[in-house]
Amino acid sequence: MTSVSVLARETRVLVFDQYGTIVDMQKGLTEIATPFLKKKGWDGEAHRFVTWWRRTHFENSMIDALGDRGHTPYREIGHRAVSFVMDRCGISYTQDEVRWLVGEIEKLKPFPDVLTRLREAGYKLAILSNGDRDMLEAAKPYIGFPFDHVISVQESGYFKPHWKTYATAAEIIGEDRSNCLFVANHA
Repeated sequence: MTSVSVLARETRVLVFDQYGTIVDMQKGLTEIATPFLKKKGWDGEAHRFVTWWRRTHFENSMIDALGDRGHTPYREIGHRAVSFVMDRCGISYTQDEVRWLVGEIEKLKPFPDVLTRLREAGYKLAILSNGDRDMLEAAKPYIGFPFDHVISVQESGYFKPHWKTYATAAEIIGEDRSNCLFVANHA
């Protein structure tokens, strides 16, 4: 028996990363940042700005997780990342503009839907996100799909990929970890 067939037989829950897997972060944030950056007079490419923002955010969340000094909210790390990138790009900004840019993450639209077919195939569907609880709640109307569970890493106090985030998600879902498959757009 192949490992794929064992995986298919034992998987009961598909747990998705929200940012980048359920919603297209790069495209959505580039569409939002383009007119903002143009208005600011910045002549760089918006997609590069967004890549730098996302990379800075990711690096800071990994430092937070590895430092094991307590969980910093996703939104706070986002504010720091956007401010850092705008500082480095020489863009003047206000904290209201930073909050607005980070807040737009909650309004991103999902990729074309395959979720309905997965649910029809009998899987429970969940989200496990580095996003804060309130951000995930605010995103629900924009995602427009009723997941069985929407879980923030705040529940465990660690960003992914810390093992405790996955263990906590399995506890909340009520399934053994061996029956849950985490789905993300990255390794």
